[in-house]
Amino acid sequence: MAMGRGQRRVVRFSLATLTPLLWAAPLAAQTVPVGPLPGFTIPPPEVRPAIALEIERWRSEAIAYERGDGVPADPVLAAQLYCRAARHGDAEAQFNLAWMLINARGIQRDDAQAAHLFAAAAEQGVVQARNMLEALGLPRGAVPPCLRAPTFEAPPSTSVAKAPTTAPAAEAMRPADQFPTAPEHIVRFVNLFAPDYKLQPQLVLAVMATESNFNPLAVSPKNAQGLMQLIPGTASRFGVSNIKDPVENIKGGMAYLRWLLAYFEGDLALTLAAYNAGEGAVERYQGIPPYAETRHYVARILSMLGGRDSHSYDATVTAPSAVLRQLRETTRAANRRP
Repeated sequence: MAMGRGQRRVVRFSLATLTPLLWAAPLAAQTVPVGPLPGFTIPPPEVRPAIALEIERWRSEAIAYERGDGVPADPVLAAQLYCRAARHGDAEAQFNLAWMLINARGIQRDDAQAAHLFAAAAEQGVVQARNMLEALGLPRGAVPPCLRAPTFEAPPSTSVAKAPTTAPAAEAMRPADQFPTAPEHIVRFVNLFAPDYKLQPQLVLAVMATESNFNPLAVSPKNAQGLMQLIPGTASRFGVSNIKDPVENIKGGMAYLRWLLAYFEGDLALTLAAYNAGEGAVERYQGIPPYAETRHYVARILSMLGGRDSHSYDATVTAPSAVLRQLRETTRAANRRP
C-alpha cells in the first residue's frame, strides 16, 4: 500500500482496509504459544529486547512517514506502523494514530476508533489523550484491531501441554528455588498457605517476584504496597486491615488471585492481566488491555510459569465474568483473520 518514492498525494483509507496488511506480516520471532485465548503468545526472553527495539523503530518510522520527514509522506504506511506499535501497548503510537483518525490525515476519519485509542493512551498517562477523550466522550462499540493483543509466529512443532482445571492445587509448576532472591521464610510461608487458597505456590511467587521483587516495603507510584503490591481498595476488598503487614499482604494477594481465577475460569493470562490492570480493564478491552506494562507483565509471568496457560480454580468463590464467553468468541474471531 506504500506510495512510490517521490509521490505525494492524499488518499483516504479506512483502518478496515489497512488491518489485513498488518496480519499478513507478523514478527519473525520464535515464540511459545500459550493461553486458551488465541491471539496472545509469549515472546521468549531472548527476543523481547529485539521486540522493544522493533516497536521503537515502527513508531519512529511512522512519525517520519506521517510528516514526510526525510521520506515522502505516506499516511497509509504511517497508520500501518502506528497500528503495529499500538497493538504492543505503545502509548505514543496509540495517540498518534488516534490523531490521524480524528483529523482524517490521509486515512478515513473514524471518531469511534479514535476514542478507543485515545482512551488507551490516556490510561497510560498521556495527558493530551485525556484531554481529547473529554471532547470525544467515552469510547463506544467494539475495540479496534489496533488495540488487540499482538501475535507472534511460532514453529509448527511447538506445543505446550495444558494443565487440567482439576489439577491438584498444591502441585508445583517448578521448584521454588527458581527465585534466588526470595527469602527462605517467604518461600516457606507461600508453600504452606497457598494450598489454602487453592493456588500453586509457583504462581504466587512469580507474581510476588514481578510485583515487588520480594521487598515488603515496596510502594509504587500508584500507591500499590507491599510484597503483593496491593492498592488500598483491593486490600480492603479482601479483608486486609494492615496493608504493610507482610503476612496480611501476602494473604490478601492470594485471596485476590483466587477470586480472579474463579472469575476468569482458570485463564492465567486474563487473571494476571486483571491483577495488574483490574478486571474491569480486561472486560472493557475484551482481553489483555493495550498497556505496554500489562502486556509485558503477563508475558513475563507466564514465561516464569513455563508456558502454563490455565490453573485450577474454585468455582464457589464467585460467578464467572458475564463477558467471558463474549471475550473468548471475539478473540477466536480475531484469530481466524487471514
